[in-house]
Amino acid sequence: MGHDRPTRNDAVLELLAGHRSIRSFTDAPVPDADVERAVGAAQQAATSSHIQAYSLLRLRDASTRERLVELTGGQPYVAQCGAFFAVLADQRRHKLLSKRQGEPHVDNLETFLLAVVDASLFAQNLVIAFEALGYGTCYIGGLRNRLPEVVELLELPEGALPLFGLCVGVPDQDPAIKPRLPRQSVLLEERYPDDDAVLRSIDAYDGRMAAYYDERGKPGHNWSGAIWRRYSKPRREHLAECYRGLGARLD
Repeated sequence: MGHDRPTRNDAVLELLAGHRSIRSFTDAPVPDADVERAVGAAQQAATSSHIQAYSLLRLRDASTRERLVELTGGQPYVAQCGAFFAVLADQRRHKLLSKRQGEPHVDNLETFLLAVVDASLFAQNLVIAFEALGYGTCYIGGLRNRLPEVVELLELPEGALPLFGLCVGVPDQDPAIKPRLPRQSVLLEERYPDDDAVLRSIDAYDGRMAAYYDERGKPGHNWSGAIWRRYSKPRREHLAECYRGLGARLD
């Protein structure tokens, strides 16, 4: 019996390999039809036990988006992009079903992680779909900078957990692709490598990243320095309290 190769679609692989974050957009809007098409494709992402624990909140109001520029740390493209969304890990519909049935809805860390993973898979499919339609995208983790104020601004109910924002629009820039870690650093065989091997791989990668930053007028920068500085102090320490306030359980 022969073994046929699976059907290839190199165009998809090329699209994935060409991803860049876009932070400058034209003033062209994103038509509703394109949004609906992208969301439909994104909904085919894998979902644990078909729970579909995500929602996408499109924000059109100019004053809301201007306020979000401030709340996300002064990122002007939040207001300037053709479409802006908040990605929610959505437990609310599950809670409502349990309530209607007269049954308890028991949350713990696992249910929180299920919603976060589901929403993240959906969001990545969404980005790929928008990029396939010719748009540029940029995730906005700064949505969590002042999360209680975001929750208040967007009037989010219990169970609707904002994770990050997403800018979408027609690109007005053509940035270079930022190098990623070497394949052997992330594609591991059988067991996790020893610490020396991990650090050797990072040192080699630092050379590529230093050259990348040199070309962009940032001499002396590399990847490892950015990482240890980022993790040298706690960040967004209010998140657990805010998510618990929205009904999440983290134990």
